[in-house]
Amino acid sequence: MMSNPSVLVLYGSQTGTAQDTAQRIARQAQRRQLQVQVLPLDNYNVANLISESLVVFVCATAGQGDPPDNMKNFWKFVFRKSLPVGSLSRLDCAILGLGDSSYPKFNFVAKKLHKRLLQLGASVLLPVGLADDQHDLGSDAVIDPWLTSFWEKVFALYPSMANVIPLREDEPLPPTYTFHFLDGVKEKTDDRLRIPMEQTVPSQSHPFPARLVSSQRVTDMSHFQDVRHKEFDISGSNIEFAAGDVVMMHPCNTPEDVQQFCQLLRLDPEASLTLRPTDNTAVPARLPQPCTVRHLVESYLDIAAVPRRSFFELLSSFATNDVEQEKLLEFSSAAGQDELHSYCNRPRRTALEVLADFPHTTAELNADYLLDLFPEIQPRSFSIASSLQAHPHRLQILVAVVRYKTKLYKPRRGLCSTWLASLDPAQGEVYVPLWVKKGSLKFPKEKDPPVIMVGPGTGVAPFRSALQERIAEGKNNNVLFFGCRSESKDFYFRSEWEEIMKTGYLTLFTAFSRDQEEKVYVQDRVRENAELLWDLIANRRACFYIAGNAKEMPTSVCDALKEVFQKEGSMSAKDAEQMLATMERTGRFQSETWS
Repeated sequence: MMSNPSVLVLYGSQTGTAQDTAQRIARQAQRRQLQVQVLPLDNYNVANLISESLVVFVCATAGQGDPPDNMKNFWKFVFRKSLPVGSLSRLDCAILGLGDSSYPKFNFVAKKLHKRLLQLGASVLLPVGLADDQHDLGSDAVIDPWLTSFWEKVFALYPSMANVIPLREDEPLPPTYTFHFLDGVKEKTDDRLRIPMEQTVPSQSHPFPARLVSSQRVTDMSHFQDVRHKEFDISGSNIEFAAGDVVMMHPCNTPEDVQQFCQLLRLDPEASLTLRPTDNTAVPARLPQPCTVRHLVESYLDIAAVPRRSFFELLSSFATNDVEQEKLLEFSSAAGQDELHSYCNRPRRTALEVLADFPHTTAELNADYLLDLFPEIQPRSFSIASSLQAHPHRLQILVAVVRYKTKLYKPRRGLCSTWLASLDPAQGEVYVPLWVKKGSLKFPKEKDPPVIMVGPGTGVAPFRSALQERIAEGKNNNVLFFGCRSESKDFYFRSEWEEIMKTGYLTLFTAFSRDQEEKVYVQDRVRENAELLWDLIANRRACFYIAGNAKEMPTSVCDALKEVFQKEGSMSAKDAEQMLATMERTGRFQSETWS
């Protein structure tokens, strides 16, 4: 008789959603009395796959159909031509994808992995799950039934599991770590600035503390949006970057939020603690040992994010007050997801605000569970808006400070943009730990091909970097389409563009949507300049780039470009579509969008 399997849950996660789902599957396995291990794909020795019995892959799709950063090495390995066809024939597995159907390459990573595992002989227990963020009830609309089906398959495969009595949902599993408070120790060190002595290239585990040199507002004071141009000093960091690359940083929670959190949980922010894992989990590399409660809450726990359903599942197990318990159990259940959406997701209520709404339960919370309850603050990325050739030892970004109203009394604020906006070099020296990674936009190395760039709003950031770099290299065929609301209020880098145009290195087309009766957008300017664009693309092999907000703009610009092909190239709609697809495949059409 087969013994109960041990389950391995491997995930590729860019923003933490796939990690949260992987941890949820692991908790379900624990409740079924199974041995379980959860790891990011790149932390797992992939050569061991041939001897695993049961593996669940949870994969998000990043950007334009790319694998997330923490599964890139696995991805390269699994697609090696040299892997023998039947090498995974002993493996039972299941693949769950997390995606967003507003992107053209919806769940591309999960679909491609599914195909590859079948090629390598793995036995896939059920159809690949394709969760969609765009669904009214979010990804759970697909994940819930998929998980039910997954456990049915596992139980059918391992008959010995029929005798297992699962733990009740209201019994909390042991915490991942226990807190050991150090009596009388008050940390004096600055937890944030442990500068690595060895000369490595800065990375997520060893960011470089870059000094903030300047922070200027680049929108008119009367404009509704506050956009900042920030410059960092990266002297001595070994950081190098090219146009199209992005800078990464971990934001901090606001002092007010940290204070309120500590008050709600009756924690002394100055107390020092060490973390001890309850099983073989490593202590998070970003947390110095020992560290203060303040550092843990300020720099690590994501208390200002909208909490996921798993947060309510765990919180409900601490509830002793009937009214609160009933509400928390409803929010944790499949049937209560619409209610949870109205309470949490639609108004963008933060985890901290939820704790304040459930005071009896919060008072019962055991500090040991904090790292199970709150995810780690994820790093944020910004397109680099400068070039090292034009600004040696400097790195610049353009940050729109996110602030909007919902039905909640307090305006909602973006964690990273609010934190960055609060840092003011005029008030004293400020250091921001950061690192750089390759972006998805690549600009031509050769001198000849013209470059056409469409970057409305802060989407212009990577193109400013590209223009500075190309001018330094003597590449003068540059066309930029820039759009914003008003010429006088949010026309970023206006004087720079005017200077470059004088030198003949830039052709600029602008669209100021609110400066006249009828709205004008970048896609309208693309249509108006059909003849020029067709000549550059068809006769001079130009490359075409789009950067900016992922809502309607990228699709509208693509539609306008296809109209240019039809009109000037006398093409059918189908041929125009084909031409754009070919440009995309060969890297002559690239886009980088964010939501």
